[in-house]
Amino acid sequence: MRTSMQSGSSVSHHSGKSPLIDNHGRTINYLRLAITDRCNLRCSYCMPEEGVDNISHDETMSYEELERLVRIFLELGVEKVRLTGGEPFVRKGCMDFLERLKHELGVKHLVITTNGVETARHIERLKKLPISGINLSLDTLNRERFKEISRRDRLEQVLDTLHRALAADIAVKVNSVVTEETSDQDIHDLGMLAHKNKLSLRFIELMPFSGEHGSKKQIDYALRERLNSLFPGLQECPAEVASTAKQFTVPGFTGTLGIIEGHSRNFCSTCNKIRITPQGILKACLYDNGVLDLKSMLRDSAADGEIMDEIRSCLNKRFANGLDTEKVHKRADQPSMATIGG
Repeated sequence: MRTSMQSGSSVSHHSGKSPLIDNHGRTINYLRLAITDRCNLRCSYCMPEEGVDNISHDETMSYEELERLVRIFLELGVEKVRLTGGEPFVRKGCMDFLERLKHELGVKHLVITTNGVETARHIERLKKLPISGINLSLDTLNRERFKEISRRDRLEQVLDTLHRALAADIAVKVNSVVTEETSDQDIHDLGMLAHKNKLSLRFIELMPFSGEHGSKKQIDYALRERLNSLFPGLQECPAEVASTAKQFTVPGFTGTLGIIEGHSRNFCSTCNKIRITPQGILKACLYDNGVLDLKSMLRDSAADGEIMDEIRSCLNKRFANGLDTEKVHKRADQPSMATIGG
């Protein structure tokens, strides 16, 4: 079934070669592709510790279906594809899939978001692709805190991935979610990774997609003020077009620090990304409930041109920002981030 947001108009078979532009004039050239909702961690802000209802294998998009969708989006002008989850590397064949996307489909910028637990053994193949970048989720350098947050004792494996990726000269961004429990010591220790290493350490506002039922209380993190206090001389870099992060330099640092205002949603005006969930649902915004059931279209033998037209139709009804989206797409409970692809 297609969602109610789709257009009921007749198919016109637009050419896929023209840019994918939404109704607010934003060019969409970045696709986040969630290939699984399964994960080998149970981070408290993302998933409950127990009772996770995973999507069945039949309801999860096959690699063949995912490849067809990527081909369609490449025709629509997408240049950057990010694999997300869940944790992408818990799905068997993930590395082979990445290689097909790069070498057979010709994805220009191929990146991956990973928690690093099972990633270290793939670094050599990722370098050979070449992967355009790795986003590594890491919320603390303290082993006990890591165990508390992730409910697993896997910090050593994550740090192994980090060091191997840096040694291979792969572009690394470390993503760290800031919660009520995040201490200044956590922020300082993580930030110091950018002192001698060429990486970007980004602190992320907690969003209302948590592992608990219902939305968590939002708090004033004052992240900029905390960074100013912990890292004297902090200077904001000129903003990049379509960047979700505010970037900062620190005197004497090789890398940079950053803030991703996911809850404040201060980057919506330049948003260039869309998402596909593991179930094949197109999300025009992180805060919507899905705007098009792509998997059903594929399994109903829809032609590529029809799928392209429906995608364009949905993106022609996009909201200006995540706050407006959230007002319309109300939820009784916020979903786990693992089910919507981050």
